[in-house]
Amino acid sequence: MHVVETLQRQAVACEDLGSAMYAELCRLLVDDYELGGVSTQVLAGYEDRPFGDAIALRLLGSVHRLVLAGEAPELAAFYPSVGGSWDPVLGWEAFEQVLQSRQAELRSLLTQPPQTNEVGRATALYGGLLQLVDAVPLPVRLFEIGASGGLNLRADHFRYNLADGTGFGPADSPVVFDDAWSGQALKPVPLRIAERVGSDIAPVNPLSEEGARTLTSYVWPDMPVRLARLRGALEIARQVPADVRREDAVSFLRGLELSAGHVTVVWHSIMWQYMTRADRAAVEERLAELGARADSGSPLARLRLEPLRRTADGPLDFLVELQVWPTGQARILGRAEPHGQDLVWEPAVT
Repeated sequence: MHVVETLQRQAVACEDLGSAMYAELCRLLVDDYELGGVSTQVLAGYEDRPFGDAIALRLLGSVHRLVLAGEAPELAAFYPSVGGSWDPVLGWEAFEQVLQSRQAELRSLLTQPPQTNEVGRATALYGGLLQLVDAVPLPVRLFEIGASGGLNLRADHFRYNLADGTGFGPADSPVVFDDAWSGQALKPVPLRIAERVGSDIAPVNPLSEEGARTLTSYVWPDMPVRLARLRGALEIARQVPADVRREDAVSFLRGLELSAGHVTVVWHSIMWQYMTRADRAAVEERLAELGARADSGSPLARLRLEPLRRTADGPLDFLVELQVWPTGQARILGRAEPHGQDLVWEPAVT
């Protein structure tokens, strides 16, 4: 996909997901690129990368990172994440100036894939775990592939408020989801997470200043609710330990074993498209191997929020799916948007 088409497609996605600022910036980048502006130099070598490589978000996040670090003061007045207010005319002039003056640094930052560690997706994880533990009442060993900074490994420390005034999770949590989900009512079952381990090919340390800035840079600056949740999750990460290892998903799962008296859960969200076909097949094979060893005393579960099809020829949708072994039965729990918002739980099929 040509970079112009990538930028155009990203503009639509940003608009649909509520970032008017990034939608405008993507379209302004298209105009600049087609006119042979500075973006052609910054994006040289990235002209025909797949949309899944997220080149537009890499560039936007790289600039945001400079703003957060105080290294692009000419842009700070236009970035809501640091107290500014976006202006498509003056903001673009300042953005263009940063592209021109920081080309080498931005091209270096472009090599890093986005690491949003989107906290909104914790709604799918937490709600899915409630439904799992309701059926399999055992302590949870939680393992996440594509974990980034591991923030969602602390999902049980977030607060999930519902429209009817009820809620789940600690009432004093700094991470709060209002209208967290709708649809099928969930039971407030006891949830104990005994182990929190993740893997990522390029993990980010959320406890370091640099790591926190990296994660923040990939949150869209005109989305204050997402930013507030991320900052709250960074605070929780300093209090609740989790182990995130620098390891690819296949190697990580090959080292995973089941544990008697626990349900072992493998969780992933919006990362499947970044894996090669061979690695996807290897993950499926390893889960099948572990599933064949599972029993009622040491069950295995796979919980995921990914673009999936309900039927072989159906459209892709962002679905929450739970598969549990030893039976291997899989079912769709609900659907959400890419950042985890508008989650609707579906009735269980009996």
